[in-house]
Amino acid sequence: MKTALRDITGFSWRALTGFPTRTILMLMAMAIGVASVIMLTALGEGARRYVSNEFSSLGTNLVIVFPGYSETSGLNPVAMVGTTPRDLTLDDAQVLTRNTNIRRIAPISIGSINASFQGRSREVPIIGSNAELLNIRHWQLAQGRFLPAGDLDRATPVCVIGRNIRDQLFAAQAAVGQWIRLGDRRFRVIGIMASEGRSIGVDVQDTIIIPVASAQQLFNSASLFRILLEVKTRSAIESVKQSTIEILKERHQGKRDVTVITQDAVLKTFDRILGALTYAIGGIAAISLAVAGILIMNVMLVAVSQRTAEIGLLKALGAPQRQILHLILFEAIMLSTFGAMLGVLLGELGCVVIRLVFPALPAYAPLWAVSTAVAVSLLAGFIFSLLPARQAARLDPVLALTGK
Repeated sequence: MKTALRDITGFSWRALTGFPTRTILMLMAMAIGVASVIMLTALGEGARRYVSNEFSSLGTNLVIVFPGYSETSGLNPVAMVGTTPRDLTLDDAQVLTRNTNIRRIAPISIGSINASFQGRSREVPIIGSNAELLNIRHWQLAQGRFLPAGDLDRATPVCVIGRNIRDQLFAAQAAVGQWIRLGDRRFRVIGIMASEGRSIGVDVQDTIIIPVASAQQLFNSASLFRILLEVKTRSAIESVKQSTIEILKERHQGKRDVTVITQDAVLKTFDRILGALTYAIGGIAAISLAVAGILIMNVMLVAVSQRTAEIGLLKALGAPQRQILHLILFEAIMLSTFGAMLGVLLGELGCVVIRLVFPALPAYAPLWAVSTAVAVSLLAGFIFSLLPARQAARLDPVLALTGK
């Protein structure tokens, strides 16, 4: 048995190396198909992991309240531009703190204004919030301290700036303790955010954070952009969501005019969408494996026609049809195996390049994609080589020896 396998392997190897150009082209066709599946699924899986990591960086056990009611679990586009039936206010946020299942609460007000210091100025986004925002968002301070704790409606003229703001406005000067002008008001810098302070939609390094009441005075608006609630335990998230809806509905004259979403719900939605996208692009890439299989069939048919005399000699020497069938099939499977191995190597190298070009994207191909791509390539090589193998096995030895 071992001798027969060794003979078949040697025969197939000589057949492949005897036509190097043809073999290399078929190897590349199969390798490109496998590499495409690996790289595309790595992109899809990387996007899913990136979104998951970004949502995790927002905080844990979060419930988010937006002004304006949406029937779906997604974000309300009306709320994003600030045109809502009724505004969220600091009083609304204050009432929500009475829920014993809520650990922290951070009202958010946003805007943009000109910031200046000693002749240097730039337009900057402003986040108005409170001291709890730092812990809810898991941000880090590089220097100084964060917003002071206290009443939500206390407008203290202090601010925490991002590192880029510090570099652009203060250059080499010490920033903490200095007074900067935001619009027509002056604020004292009490802290600088660390470079790790990043999250979805906000680059903290280009942002100035001030007390929420100060932001409302600065922009002459009592409306909140959103309210972040950090729940004590994951099991209490749903009850907090429902109680928040009921409390705000009662405060707003019995009308439900807010959208309350949970971090887990949003993450599950993105995870489901990106997971389906990964499968879809993996399936599209797998089509190239079928194309490679057809190429193997066509080339093997040509190879059989070119080797009719050789096959006729084998049959004249007593080789049964099954052995001829095995020879051709083994040659195709060997070709598919080498092509799949080369494809895995190229695909993994491609993933490394993607991670180098886009460091934030964890582009690692899932194991199921790699194993499926290899399995499909081997299956395609086997299936599409059946026709030329059966054709070779059925050749008449006398006619084959004459080359007809």
